[in-house]
Amino acid sequence: MGEALLLVRRLAGTEIVRSRPARRALAVVTFALLTAHGAYVAVPLPGTPVPVTLQTLAVILAGALLGPRLGAASQLTYLAAGAAGLPVFSAGRAGLLPLLGPTGGYLLAFPLAAYVVGWVAGTGRAGTLRLALALAVGAATILAGGTAQLALLTQEPGSALALGLAPFLWGDMLEILSALLIADRLRSRTLGRM
Repeated sequence: MGEALLLVRRLAGTEIVRSRPARRALAVVTFALLTAHGAYVAVPLPGTPVPVTLQTLAVILAGALLGPRLGAASQLTYLAAGAAGLPVFSAGRAGLLPLLGPTGGYLLAFPLAAYVVGWVAGTGRAGTLRLALALAVGAATILAGGTAQLALLTQEPGSALALGLAPFLWGDMLEILSALLIADRLRSRTLGRM
């Protein structure tokens, strides 16, 4: 039993993809896919056209674990896939309409949010407090983008805040905390290999 555990530990430390460009491409695609899967965990909320999803978690983790450029690239890849017709947006929607509708502001803010998280968090040696701040700023960026587009669509800023910001604050806090627990353990390993 001890030998099997030792073998598993050795294999876990082995680099499977040795090419740095290939690792980067794989990381970008992986986080685009995680964001797409987060869209399928969509819980409709009464009174708002915007569902609760796990996408914020995927977006802020992309920035924290891949850094600003690759994190943003993963989200641009996700948006391009959806705009091209792949059913990766919430409720399996695709095309340009979801980007122009009530959820579009959130979606369009994903690349900026991932970039901001990576930029604020800095290197893998950044402390937990700085990482928490980065994750919170990234989540706030998504909420700001979504609320801004809702304000444009409804022509009522107060209504946009009630529909697009308030219902999501508690859930985003949980996603920030989850991302912090995950990223705090993995950042030093992932950023050094990208």
